[in-house]
Amino acid sequence: MRVLVTGGAGFIGSHFAKRLERAGEDVVVLDKLTYSGNPANLDGTGIELVVGDICDSQAVERATEGCEAIVNFAADTHVDRSILGATDFGRTEFVGTQTLLELVRKTGMRYVQVSTDEVYGDLETGGSSRETDPLCPSSPYSVAKAAGDLHIPAYVRTFGVQACITRGSNTYGPNQYPEKLIPLFTTNALDAEPLPLYGDGRQVRDWLYVEDHCAGIEAVLRRGRAGEIYNIGGGHEVENIEVAKGIVELTGADPTLLQHVEDRPGHDRRYSLSCEKAKQELDWEPVVSFADGLAQTVAWYRENRPWWDSIKSGEHYRAYYERQYAERLENAE
Repeated sequence: MRVLVTGGAGFIGSHFAKRLERAGEDVVVLDKLTYSGNPANLDGTGIELVVGDICDSQAVERATEGCEAIVNFAADTHVDRSILGATDFGRTEFVGTQTLLELVRKTGMRYVQVSTDEVYGDLETGGSSRETDPLCPSSPYSVAKAAGDLHIPAYVRTFGVQACITRGSNTYGPNQYPEKLIPLFTTNALDAEPLPLYGDGRQVRDWLYVEDHCAGIEAVLRRGRAGEIYNIGGGHEVENIEVAKGIVELTGADPTLLQHVEDRPGHDRRYSLSCEKAKQELDWEPVVSFADGLAQTVAWYRENRPWWDSIKSGEHYRAYYERQYAERLENAE
């Protein structure tokens, strides 16, 4: 099978592309190579990389030549960045998804939309989100993801396309751009820099190791039913403050580096996914414990300093970090 992986030079997309290649599939990556897209994530593979935007129908058409399926990872993915400026998020998710689906409609290719648990919104009062739950996004990022998702059932019903949606929980692992909580805190700890924890740090996330996430998406690509949504969660609900303490322990950092800073606007308190559907229909479930996955991730960043040091020393990253955290850290508790 020849598969186009959009956003395949990013974090989860590159792991997925390499997973398909190991399985013997012919993989093409289409990536705009924005700040978090990194060709080095595909080093050592035979994967073809095409630089282009999923909103560009001609670029998409060229990249999908001979393909039987598209798996769409292309996205601007960080809530903090969406709060600072939301325009690009909406364009990529809404216009880009529609562009891909128009080609799918014409060619009959199979399609998987990779989405997020954040579209369900805050679950502070308990319970777990199911695929049939209404969408209640609460950040510009999650609104954009939800908007992209809404294309799928419409195209399935109207045009009969073979398309599915996956909704994954907070994913972590090697090669993740160091702005998200685990790689940010890990690399900061290794450099003896502050770990800026939002609010009281009691926000709960369901943590999913990247290879488990990719296995779930692959199961949907191969066995998912058209029009269906599949939750892909880790089953490890952990408060952010406990994640931070685990990183401090694994890196041997000074615990005083952990600093509580002003929370971000509209910060969801808890996400949780019910994944029974994926387990029953696809025979998928995560196999990596959070303790093992976190230890493996911290070890990777410790052993691959050149990969992340070049990112964090760059002007683009430093400008974002200063804008997001400088004032917060000055007023930290």
